[in-house]
Amino acid sequence: MFRTLLFLSCVALAFPAIAAEPLRVGTFDVDASPPIGSPLAYDPTAGIETALSCRGVVILGAEKPIVICALDWIGVANDGQRLFREALAEAAGTDPSRIAVHALHQHDAPRCDFSSEALLRQEFGLSGAGFDPVWAKDVIKRAADAVRVATRGASTVTHLGLGQGEVQMVASNRRILGPDGKVQHIRWSATKDPVAREFPAGTIDPQLKLISFWNGDVPVAAISFYATHPQSYYRTGLANPDFPGLARNAWQAETKVPLVHFNGAGGNVTAGKWNDGATENRKVLAGRVAEGMKAAWEATKREPITAGQVAWKVEPVALPLAPDMSEDELRKRVDNSAAKPGDRFSVAQDLIWFQRCQRGEKVDIGCLSLANARVLFMPGELFVEYQLWSQEARPDLFVAMAAYGEYGPGYIGTKISYGQGGYETGPGVSHTAPEVEDVLLEAIRKLLDAPAR
Repeated sequence: MFRTLLFLSCVALAFPAIAAEPLRVGTFDVDASPPIGSPLAYDPTAGIETALSCRGVVILGAEKPIVICALDWIGVANDGQRLFREALAEAAGTDPSRIAVHALHQHDAPRCDFSSEALLRQEFGLSGAGFDPVWAKDVIKRAADAVRVATRGASTVTHLGLGQGEVQMVASNRRILGPDGKVQHIRWSATKDPVAREFPAGTIDPQLKLISFWNGDVPVAAISFYATHPQSYYRTGLANPDFPGLARNAWQAETKVPLVHFNGAGGNVTAGKWNDGATENRKVLAGRVAEGMKAAWEATKREPITAGQVAWKVEPVALPLAPDMSEDELRKRVDNSAAKPGDRFSVAQDLIWFQRCQRGEKVDIGCLSLANARVLFMPGELFVEYQLWSQEARPDLFVAMAAYGEYGPGYIGTKISYGQGGYETGPGVSHTAPEVEDVLLEAIRKLLDAPAR
């Protein structure tokens, strides 16, 4: 027995225990502003009012690296998602399934979908109808290069900060129901109708969530989440990140902490109750969001964190296709040479999404675990109810949500909303069926380890 213990002791001395890899975090930020003359979501780019950003966080030490990225673009769909995730994964030395690419959904901003670009170019000789593909690939390359730099220069993280602050007089539900349970009024991003503006804010999530990474007492980076359409006004031809981007930029300039902001499940949420489209309202709304960021920062509580408390899970899901979609009809509309190139591009996106669903392709839903915090990374223009449900499913955790990932499905409503009418769940706008609620809630339940509903 003594000899055995002596041998084991000698082995331990000869082969000391390998220290666990420390948790490290790096940040990146590259310019994502389009060239003059190239398409924005609705108009050609006439100029850059405020630079657009592609920024993110690289998390190291928890198995393979994790990269979360937010873009000041209207949406990234289909092969736009695939190529972006593959490039960032290669740069970070990880798998594409551990990459999340999300848009903030500003409207004076570009879109990105290489699948639709390829369809129009190969079949109709129409290139650049929806965005500038050469420029978009350059943004991806520069973002990948920045990820490499962020990975090499990542800072040690010893503590995690969690805080939330209420954003006042910004979000309002856009769907106002009448006595018959149908949508009676719609509050657009800019709503001039005083009757629609007079109704209560309705179902929203007023809380802005802020997660921060610290090395001792020094903040390394922060990520924030707030659910609303980000438009104050648009169709100006001047690329800009609108009020959430201005709030993000102001908060970062004041604190000197790199901030990556994500749009939450704001598909049925706008600033319409508080915004009539007056140009001065952009700064007003930005100031209110920045105040929410400040409140969340001041309410932040820190606790130690190790790499062992960080994890990434993925739940691939097949989203049920909207029953009104027809491949023949979509094909006819794409073939219509008399239509505007931008309109043909939009229909091409719908056709590509239809074909992907028909092939049974799935969309990844990711969940980042950071000690007692969970962040869900969701597809489409998701209704805010999904965000509220996720928080209710695990009230013991700090739960945040980023939507506007895979942009192919368009709006994603709740089961009941498809029968209520309104813009968001109408034909050609939502590309999912009512059963999408069951699919997504089950995925959320699994990722959060929540009990059955």
